[in-house]
Amino acid sequence: VQLQASGGGLVQAGGSLRLSCAASASGRTFSTYHMTWFRQAPGKEREFVARITWNLGSTDYADSVKGRFTISRDYAKNTVHLQMNSLKPEDTAVYYCAAETVVGRQDYWGQGTQVTVSS
Repeated sequence: VQLQASGGGLVQAGGSLRLSCAASASGRTFSTYHMTWFRQAPGKEREFVARITWNLGSTDYADSVKGRFTISRDYAKNTVHLQMNSLKPEDTAVYYCAAETVVGRQDYWGQGTQVTVSS
């Protein structure tokens, strides 16, 4: 599976960005992967942001982004989106998408896209 993340950029606090992760897969189809977003801020460990499962489409979010971020997937376009609203400077990080065959085990990673939120 190859994952291509895009949509990052520079935005003022309170603004919005929409990240996308386009997937190409051979063998096992994209639709059967759980898809997740992680982020890594400078000097910090990579942390979980959001997940959407393949079977029920259920979602899960880190407490720090609940109510502000929304993860969704477009099966027809093999794409996962992360809509980020009410952005804060502490959301500044490189955002990565990942594909999981089992919840909690990241099998494939995208290359990351930088999100910078200015105060």
